[in-house]
Amino acid sequence: MSLRTALPSKAARRSRGRTAAVLALCLTALSTTAAGAAPQGTDGDALQRRLDRFVTAPGGPPGAIAVLRRGKDVQVVRAGVADLRTGRPPRAHDHMRIASAAKAFSGAVALSLVDRGALRLDDTLRERLPRLPDAWGSVTLRQLLNHTSGLPDFSESAAFRAELVADPRHRFDSRRLLDYVAGEPLRFRPGGRYQYSNSDNIAVALMAEAATGTRYERLLRELVHEPLGLRATSLPQGHRMPEPYLHGYDVNPPEPPQDVSEVVGMSGVWASGGIVSTPADMSRFVRGYAGGALYGKQVLREQRRWVAGASEPAGPGRNLAGLALFRYATRCGVVLGHTGNTLGYTQLVAATPDGSRSLTFSVTTQINRSDPQRLERLRDVQEAFVCALLKGNRH
Repeated sequence: MSLRTALPSKAARRSRGRTAAVLALCLTALSTTAAGAAPQGTDGDALQRRLDRFVTAPGGPPGAIAVLRRGKDVQVVRAGVADLRTGRPPRAHDHMRIASAAKAFSGAVALSLVDRGALRLDDTLRERLPRLPDAWGSVTLRQLLNHTSGLPDFSESAAFRAELVADPRHRFDSRRLLDYVAGEPLRFRPGGRYQYSNSDNIAVALMAEAATGTRYERLLRELVHEPLGLRATSLPQGHRMPEPYLHGYDVNPPEPPQDVSEVVGMSGVWASGGIVSTPADMSRFVRGYAGGALYGKQVLREQRRWVAGASEPAGPGRNLAGLALFRYATRCGVVLGHTGNTLGYTQLVAATPDGSRSLTFSVTTQINRSDPQRLERLRDVQEAFVCALLKGNRH
């Protein structure tokens, strides 16, 4: 989910009109680490230069960190700072908002339940969530997971936006977010086409709860965090970030970057984008998730039935959409993963289809299609990192 605003600083108070406008617009839309890191060599030096140039370019993020894992070998490339106030460099165990990469987590929960027989991909909203509008009733879990449902996006609701702009830390009832668009029809016939919607993954989480009688947060812990060894990943409701963390910034030259790490509460994004994690944890997650460690081969085949569609923001190369997973076909080969962008953060997590190699690429400002040139620069850098990841890969 895409959220952007500004801190209530003196600069922000001088430009309240800009703050509201930017928030509304985006709603619509060093070196290697120490011990355990693989030696950089020529390839590592080239990656470092690419990342340095990206961070120091006009409008670049204050900080960036990439974690490349090939089997047991880990390479970390970082540039800029995690905190402009202290100058501390980014680290792989710093917390960060993963934004819409959280949709992969709701996908992991749902597909794990499909694997166990608690849910079916053809289950409908009418069957599992009869309180939702009858006009949405024929939408299936499969269509929610690959964004072909046609559900209207609650984050585009005028009422939702008004509450968020009035109080970015407003405590929403996460399980009632779809109420903001309950009076709207489907945007198109379910399965008719692809359209990315934050509503989809709210409905996925609610279906998982309905099928099990268990809260989504517990399902996350038992079906995803524990099996994959995620120890620094959480789904908060409030605005606070756990220490230490990568500070996220609103970058809008010539104004100085503003720290927006804790401006927005997470109750208004929940299963569509509310997770906080670390680059290290996300490396563990994407290797297991993309590699199919959480469910059997039959579910994995269904997950990888690709349709035309791109993540938000688009990932490197040519994008195709699966079930809460995207296929990124780059000039050097294919990786599977997810992207995300929110106030202060932009993410890419990807792995080879067998899960043996992974890339977590995080920057500390929001970059999306609202700034096409900056997004294309980001995708170009991401593709260079994917190529380095895949070098010598025989799979």
